[in-house]
Amino acid sequence: MEKVDMEFSLQAVPQSYRNGFWRILAVMLGFTFFSASMWSGGALGNGLSFASFIGIVLAGNLILGVYTGALAHIAAKTGLSTHLLTKYAFGVKGSYLSSALLGFTQVGWFGVGVAMFAVPVQKATGMNVYILIAIAGILMTITAIYGIKALAILGIIAVPSIAVLGSYSVFEATSTAGGLQGLMSYQPTEAMGLAAALTICIGSFISGGTLTPDFARFAKSSRSAVTATVIAFFLGNSLMFLFGAVGAIVYGQADISDVMFMQGLIIPAIIVLGLNIWTTNENALYASSLGFANITKLPKNKIVIFNGLVGTIAAMWLYNNFVGFLTVLGSILPSIGSILLADFFILNRGSYKNYTEMSFKSVNWIAIAAWIGGILIANYVPGIPPVNGLIGTAVLYVIGMKVFPTK
Repeated sequence: MEKVDMEFSLQAVPQSYRNGFWRILAVMLGFTFFSASMWSGGALGNGLSFASFIGIVLAGNLILGVYTGALAHIAAKTGLSTHLLTKYAFGVKGSYLSSALLGFTQVGWFGVGVAMFAVPVQKATGMNVYILIAIAGILMTITAIYGIKALAILGIIAVPSIAVLGSYSVFEATSTAGGLQGLMSYQPTEAMGLAAALTICIGSFISGGTLTPDFARFAKSSRSAVTATVIAFFLGNSLMFLFGAVGAIVYGQADISDVMFMQGLIIPAIIVLGLNIWTTNENALYASSLGFANITKLPKNKIVIFNGLVGTIAAMWLYNNFVGFLTVLGSILPSIGSILLADFFILNRGSYKNYTEMSFKSVNWIAIAAWIGGILIANYVPGIPPVNGLIGTAVLYVIGMKVFPTK
C-alpha cells in the first residue's frame, strides 16, 4: 500500500486533512514571533518618537496583513503551497527559480536562527557554543520532520509563553523609563524619515510573508486562513516590534531576551529566546523543504533532514557572513508573491483550474521579465521600496500578459 504524503508537498491538501482556525492561528503566530522583527522594532524605536513608532508599525503591518491575507485566501481556495502555485504564473520549470530562491533563503535563516539562540545562551551559561548549535539544530530539525501538526503544537506552547514573559519584561522596562509618559516623551537623537521607517517595517517580514500559502493551505476555509494570517501579521508582528522598540529605548537592546538578561531574568530569557527562534526556524525549515521538493520531487522529510544538517553545520558562518546576503535575497522575493496575486485575482478572476487538470507551460518568460522589472523598480524608484516592488511587478505582469497573451 502506497504511503500517503501527509504534508502534500506535490499536491493540493484535501479538505479531510484541513485544520480549524485556532491551529492555523497558532502556526502563523509562531511564524511571525521572530527575533529579527524585534531588531527592526529596535531600529524604529531609536529613530522615531514613540507616537510615530506606533503609527508606522500599525500602518506597515496592516500592509503586510493585506498582502499575506490575500495569499492565504488563494492557498485556502486551492490547497496549494507557494511553490505549486507559482506553476500557474511561472510555468513548471519557471517555478523552480522561485522555489530555489525561497528554499535557499529559508535554509539560510534556519542556520542564522540556530546561531542566534546559541550565541547569547553561551554568553549567559558558558557552555560551548558549538555544542549548543548542535543540540538546537538537531531538535529543531527533528520537530520539523513532523510537519504542520508539530508546527501547530509548538505554536500553541510557544506563543502564549513568549507573549506573557515578553509583556512582563516590557512592563518592567516601561516602569524603568517612567511609565507610558516616559516612553511618549522620548525623542530620538537622529530622526528617521517616515518612508525609511515604513520600508524597515514592511521589508522586515515581507519575504517570509511570501511563503504564507505553505501554511494557510491547511485551513478549512478561506475565512479562517485570512483571519488567522491577518491577526498574525498585524497583531503578532506588531507585538514583536513593540518588544524591540521598548528594549532599545530603555536599555539600548532590541532583543527581548537580551533585555531579560539585563533584568536578571536568565531562565525566562532562555525560554523566550529558545521558543521564539524555534517556532520561526520550524516554519523556515518546513517551507524550504517544500521548495526543494518541488524541484527534486524527493520526499519532504529527507529534504528537511538534509536542509537542517546544512543549516546547523553552517550556522556560525551564516550568522557572521550571510545575513547581508539574505537581506538582498529578501528584497527580490516579494515580487514572486505580487505575480501570484496578479495572476489569480486579475488575470484569472479569483479562480484557478484544478491543479490535477492543468497542463502547465514550461517557462512563462513574461513572469520572469516582470519579476526582474519589479526588483529594479523596488531598488531604483523613489518611495517605499517594498510597496513599489509589489505594485510595479503586478502592473508589468498584467500588461505583459495582456499584450503578449500565452496559453
